[in-house]
Amino acid sequence: MADSDVLSIKAVPLTRERFAPYGDVIEGALDSPNVMNEARFQRFDDLCDVDLGGGDVSISIARCRAPTELPLRVDMVERHPLGSQAFVPLKPCRMVVVVAPPGESVDAEDLRAFVTNGRQGINYHRGTWHMPLIAFDAGQDFLIVDRGGREPNCEMHELDRPVVLEAV
Repeated sequence: MADSDVLSIKAVPLTRERFAPYGDVIEGALDSPNVMNEARFQRFDDLCDVDLGGGDVSISIARCRAPTELPLRVDMVERHPLGSQAFVPLKPCRMVVVVAPPGESVDAEDLRAFVTNGRQGINYHRGTWHMPLIAFDAGQDFLIVDRGGREPNCEMHELDRPVVLEAV
C-alpha cells in the first residue's frame, strides 16, 4: 500500500464539547460539585450516562502491560452495540482515544483522536467505534464500567485504509 493511501491523524485536547458525539468526558469539574460526609468531600455526580442496555453492570480493572508508542498504525476499530463502556485512570496519566460515530460501518476518514489532560476518563456511548485502549505507562490501571452479560458485546471492523496516529 502506498504512503498516499495511509491517513494521518493527530490527537487534539479532549473536551466535553469535542467528545460529545462519541461519549462523555469523566472528570471532576468545579461547575457543579456537591458536598458529602460533613462537607469534608466534594462529590461530582452524574458524570456520564452508563447505558447497560438491559444487561448487568460490570466493573473491572485493566492494567497496561505494554505501553503504546506513537506513531501508531491503526487498522481496526471496535464497538459495543449493547451498552456503553467507560475507562477511568486510577492515577493521573495521559491517554489517547481514537473514535468514530456509531453506525453499521466506519471509514478511516471518520476517525478523530483526543488526548486527555491526565485526569480525565471517558465513556463511549453505545455503538461508538473506537480503538482499543491506548496508554503510555506500563502498570497504569484503568477502572472499566461496562455492560456485563452473556451476549457478545464487541464487534470489530477492519478499516478501508490504514491510519497513523501521530505523536502527541
